[in-house]
Amino acid sequence: MNQTEIINIFTKKTLGLTFVLSAAALAFGQEKVGISGTVVNKSNQPVPYASVTFSNKANKLLSDATLTDEKGQYKLEITPGNYDISIEAIDYKKNMVNKQITAAGNIGAFSIEPEASATNLKTQDIQGVVITAPSTKPYKVELDKRTYDPSQDIVSRGGNLQDVLSNVPSVSVDTDGTVSMRGSSNVRFLINGKPSALLGIDDGANALQSIPADQIERIEVITNPSSKFEASGTAGILNIILKKSKKTGFNGSVTGTVGYLPQTNLNTNLSWRKGGLTWFLNGGGGYRESKNTNRNNATYLRASAPLDRTQADQESISKNKNNNYNASAGLVYDLSDKTSVNASGTVRTFDSENTGNIFYDYRYLNGTSSSTLRNNNGSNNNLAFQGDFGLDHKFDDKGQNLSVSLSLQRNRSYNDTDVLQTDNGAFSLQNAIDQTTKNNTLIGKADYELPIGENSKLEAGYRIDINKNLYDNDVLQRYSPLSDYFFLTDFTYNAKYKEMFNAAYVQFRSKIGKLGYQLGLRNEYSNIDIKYQNMNASSENIDKTKNYNNLFPSVFLSYEIAKDNQFLMNYSRRIDRPRSFFLIPNPSYTDNQNIFKGNIDLNPSYVDSYEVGYSISKNKFTINPTLYFRHSTDDVKMLVYTDGEAFNTKPINLGTDDRYGLDLNFSLDATKWLKLLGNVDVFGYKTTGVYFDQSIMSEPMSFEGSGLSTRARLTTTFKIDKTFNFQFQGFYRGGQKSQNMDRKDMYAINFGASKTVLDGNGTISFNIQDIFNTRAMRSLTKNSDFIRDSYMQWQPRQFALSFTYRFKQGEKIDQPKRKKDINSNAAGDDQQAPM
Repeated sequence: MNQTEIINIFTKKTLGLTFVLSAAALAFGQEKVGISGTVVNKSNQPVPYASVTFSNKANKLLSDATLTDEKGQYKLEITPGNYDISIEAIDYKKNMVNKQITAAGNIGAFSIEPEASATNLKTQDIQGVVITAPSTKPYKVELDKRTYDPSQDIVSRGGNLQDVLSNVPSVSVDTDGTVSMRGSSNVRFLINGKPSALLGIDDGANALQSIPADQIERIEVITNPSSKFEASGTAGILNIILKKSKKTGFNGSVTGTVGYLPQTNLNTNLSWRKGGLTWFLNGGGGYRESKNTNRNNATYLRASAPLDRTQADQESISKNKNNNYNASAGLVYDLSDKTSVNASGTVRTFDSENTGNIFYDYRYLNGTSSSTLRNNNGSNNNLAFQGDFGLDHKFDDKGQNLSVSLSLQRNRSYNDTDVLQTDNGAFSLQNAIDQTTKNNTLIGKADYELPIGENSKLEAGYRIDINKNLYDNDVLQRYSPLSDYFFLTDFTYNAKYKEMFNAAYVQFRSKIGKLGYQLGLRNEYSNIDIKYQNMNASSENIDKTKNYNNLFPSVFLSYEIAKDNQFLMNYSRRIDRPRSFFLIPNPSYTDNQNIFKGNIDLNPSYVDSYEVGYSISKNKFTINPTLYFRHSTDDVKMLVYTDGEAFNTKPINLGTDDRYGLDLNFSLDATKWLKLLGNVDVFGYKTTGVYFDQSIMSEPMSFEGSGLSTRARLTTTFKIDKTFNFQFQGFYRGGQKSQNMDRKDMYAINFGASKTVLDGNGTISFNIQDIFNTRAMRSLTKNSDFIRDSYMQWQPRQFALSFTYRFKQGEKIDQPKRKKDINSNAAGDDQQAPM
């Protein structure tokens, strides 16, 4: 089945399901009658934001729910019938009544009584140990994570996940799409709490661009994860939560975007919720172009035979055109009041074409010069599937819960590249490169929660991950347009990579007075098998097994000074497992002058992470400074060396790396028309380690270095009126030095504007990414053999215009957000939400 057939099927299925949902909603709408009423207390005063649930005794699918407004009033359209009606509100006793609804009209007032004073005190006490912020704030701080809401991010509207991450506090996105947190790029990505086929195997930047911004509900920034989370990712975890509507009835939105560099996108989010059944459907696609510029100017300090080069200047400009499509559909069904099941499926396609020219200018000891031009034409086709299944069971109403889930994932990527090289204008050689990568993943999880007393909870769980990657790489070459191709044997290979992780954790949380604490321990056993074989007859086949068994403790403490005013302290131990791509001996061959080589002897690195933070949140401002220290052992560094013909890059374990600093996040509603959201990270670094391999280097290479650097971001939002806002977002990344590399500083400024139209149902947005076209990475690399000055710009300045239309917005059935227990860790790695 080719991609066109798949897309046609998706289109038909999407339209069919949309029609079914619309027809069902219309059918119910034809039978309904409009009712209204109020909720009051025993003093006949209105109770705002009370939940009123109508349970149809004959047909559960006809049930519905709503919330009262600020005046204690509600309106609802409902099918006539016999209903059990429950009325609930914070600090009030639940009230149940039965009523026969036959016609439209006001059904009167429902009265609820307040809880006893002791209960009120208990509720206030539990709520007091939380850090919360009003729901309108884009950034919230909790015990073990920080949550970013992109809905108020005008700059990234109509964009993708990479654009959103560029604006998240404590997160940075380099010009090549590399994501880092607090200066470290070893970030673990999750989608809805799980590793996902949507993010591919080794195509991170492309995957980030294939997830639309308007499908993202929130991003959880977990800089120091607890034992409940998987231990991978020494820099932390970014958990991407995708949208699922919490409104009754049929709801949806459609967003269309056009922009330059040329891009077009159309995405939709649809949902239907009735009684115990919820359907959702998200999908869309688009076209996008990008341009990458890369320059390297190298001076050889020890020019010698056979090439005698003294200087090599390289300029590479590549252009990329891609089409991406994605669709997610799923359901949640309540089998009973205590048990629910969920199932969902997701598919993503990514198809790209790229063209590029790499020009080399060489100078030699004898004063002569030469030039080489490499023309690259390539294509990539990526197809990813994911199916998720889950069951949630509540043993009682006291919080004893069991969640079980299974995720099946598959990702397939085809990469074909044709390279034509000319030397001094004459045909030199031609490469044909075919790469196929396949991944199959199974993730099974079980999580159990047991409340103990009023303020304590015990949590335990088990998880198994099984990943299988297949790499098939063919590199052919010929020296004449008329000659036959032959294989480059070192780079033509097959590799099989299999990893199995078994993990179990136990975690206890409680509080003593104003002191809240959480203690956890996680054990992970890893088994990795690598089989590698290339066509070089002199090379030995590799069949290697690696085993690791590690304990990962975590400690979280909080002390409440006053309401929304707390100190936080935590510690955790993490692991950085090498990516499968890094372990394959010869994973890449596109540019014969710049070659990336894997290292099958690469081992995990480990980090001990400490944080001490403070947070205060008021109506108009939130401030959250955090002091942190991370100590890494067997740290992974990228070794760059030259063999006289090409520059080679390979990952190695080397020495230690210490990071320490102050990460300050803040938000301020300065006036009714001005809001500020900012992040400043001032950090120091100290790296130790010396590497020497006499087979490839003339002298030992030192990676030692220390210094201070800064990253800062400020988002300024101006509210002109209730319907019009505009926003400036600035980013600065300070330079960073080691003994052999000096990376220069970088900055960029973005702009966005948003206008609400059509009585609030539509939004028009416009944004400019990198107004002054300054987002580029520069570095200077030195060792005893060469000096190389590098420049890279992943994407130049861009413009985008988008329009969002929302329709049939139902009523939310959620209670107003309660202040969570300070030890709450419900979301994240062990969250059971479907895709």
